[in-house]
Amino acid sequence: MSLDLKDIKKKNASQQSKGSDLKQVFEFLNKDISFGKKGLKDQKKEQFYSELSILLSSGTDVRTAMDIVVAEQTKKKEKEIFENLMNHILEGVSLSDAMEQSGMFTPYEYFSIKIGEESGKLNNVLKDLTIFFSKKIKQKKQFSSALTYPLLVLVTAIGAVIFMMNFIVPMFVDVFKRFKGDLPALTKAVVKLSNVFSEYLGLVFLIIITITIVLFLVRKKNWYRNFSSKLLLRIPVAGVLVQKIYLARFCQSMALLISSKTPMLRAIQLVKNMITFYPYQEALTTIEKDVLHGKPLHKSMEQFPIFDKRTVSLTKVAEEINQLDTVFNNLNDQYSTELEHRIGMLSSVLEPIMIIFVGLLVGVILIAMYMPMFQLGTSMY
Repeated sequence: MSLDLKDIKKKNASQQSKGSDLKQVFEFLNKDISFGKKGLKDQKKEQFYSELSILLSSGTDVRTAMDIVVAEQTKKKEKEIFENLMNHILEGVSLSDAMEQSGMFTPYEYFSIKIGEESGKLNNVLKDLTIFFSKKIKQKKQFSSALTYPLLVLVTAIGAVIFMMNFIVPMFVDVFKRFKGDLPALTKAVVKLSNVFSEYLGLVFLIIITITIVLFLVRKKNWYRNFSSKLLLRIPVAGVLVQKIYLARFCQSMALLISSKTPMLRAIQLVKNMITFYPYQEALTTIEKDVLHGKPLHKSMEQFPIFDKRTVSLTKVAEEINQLDTVFNNLNDQYSTELEHRIGMLSSVLEPIMIIFVGLLVGVILIAMYMPMFQLGTSMY
């Protein structure tokens, strides 16, 4: 247990004759994950696992099932991917090995399938993978739907302010020049802000574009991932939601792998590759080392604030009674339900807040423009 992973890797490289299964494990440990980014989207994966599960449970063999899956594909790229899988299976390759060779599936997926094949529980694993992707898609849709309307209102507000500052306010300024009296403080402030907009708007857009390009180029750098993730977790409400999303995903992944009789160390390695959020990858790297040296899972988890006390406490109990898969599955259900409630509340609260914000923003500008006219009208009586 005290061997370092790098030493294990070197030993495996020098003893390739010890078996293809061992070789595949270490190849997996050194591969970068590409979660559906090379061709298959999460929706397509959910559909694939669901249909394969239905076909296999009805008594269809894997080859016939893959033939049916290929025949149903309408998009050329997706059809080629599944045809490639089927061709490998027809050559005698297992489904898990065919998925690994295609490069379109993550180690988390094909390793789970491999365990299902070896344990005779392939159909159960396929159902679990279907549920996994279904929940992942649902969480994404809930989060995006909660933010879509507020973001749309915010963009509209910014557009309205830019238009008013560059076209409406200058029209009023020409009228104000005819006034002999002093302008109200609010009007002066809005006029100055309009001048700044007119003078520096192009520069502001250039700076925004530059920052966007720079962030895109450094998005995979560890220092940026560390900084941006910590910043995201500190944002009120949104930070809690993000933490809950990844905590639910962690629990669901661990439940799936442990229920498939995956050894603890391998399960942690797989989940680490699957969850791309930097704090979890860093935490799981340390947890992996701790478990490798015999430290209990809950003891290692409690070092990191991303795992709340409830998760750590229940993990401790689960380890004592050897029911980790059941506890992680229950935790996943609890966090998923809590997420749905929080996201629904977020959507309900953000919509009126954004409408009020836009109304106040436009209202202040209009009031600032009409105040001198009100003063002029008052002075005439």
